Amino acid sequence: MVAKALTIAGSDSGGGAGIQADLKAFSALGVYGSSVITAVTAQNTKAVTAVAAIDPEIVAAQIDAVLDDLDIGAIKIGMLFSPEIIRAVADCLANFTGPIVLDPVMIAKSGDALLQDEAVAALIAHMLPRATVLTPNLPELARLAPTATSPVEQANELIALGAKAVLVKGGHGTGDSCVDRLVEQEGETLMLTAPRLDTKNTHGTGCTLSAALAAELAKGASLVEATGSAHAYLQAAIAQADTLKVGSGHGPVHHFHALWSDNAL
Repeated sequence: MVAKALTIAGSDSGGGAGIQADLKAFSALGVYGSSVITAVTAQNTKAVTAVAAIDPEIVAAQIDAVLDDLDIGAIKIGMLFSPEIIRAVADCLANFTGPIVLDPVMIAKSGDALLQDEAVAALIAHMLPRATVLTPNLPELARLAPTATSPVEQANELIALGAKAVLVKGGHGTGDSCVDRLVEQEGETLMLTAPRLDTKNTHGTGCTLSAALAAELAKGASLVEATGSAHAYLQAAIAQADTLKVGSGHGPVHHFHALWSDNAL
């Protein structure tokens, strides 16, 4: 039976991040993808020019419809945008017992805000306790745990607030290497190092990594196994990103690098 995963996130009209990136990653990894759209963005590789949130009741209806019929093995959560949507999603997932990957999307690659300031507290209160693993980048981690002084300490603070594990993404760091750290309740259980690739085409990396992680969990992998596989998949997708030649800004990674690789789209 084919594994099935659900993404709850915003729509990226440019196709590089959000729902679109998640479904591409699911498909590339052999997982059937379903989706719940929380917001619609007018977006390309250069900027987000408009955002419209979906009515929380419609968000909830989408979740209920999917979970009522599909045997979902794992859920990835991305852009939630507002406190009202956060509470609606949390309520709908109260009885879901499978793994949940929470990507605390706050800022687009272009610098545009994708989470309202007043929604940060709601995200911590209502979504962290639902998260099997939280996947923040370094700026998101600092905003969620501002009093801690190091990434591992920040991760431990978020675990104390309810997250079962935190995958600290090092893409926003400096140096020749990018280091991702998986921190669980018993401490740091995995450290993954990769060379920092010289490309501007990294749009959707966070969405893609969290979706790949959810896909591997839906197939039955352990968290450590799923993290390693998702990390390797993303690194290969970044390495092939320049072959796509999509847009004039921050282009997307190549989700289907293992299946096809054209010089242009």
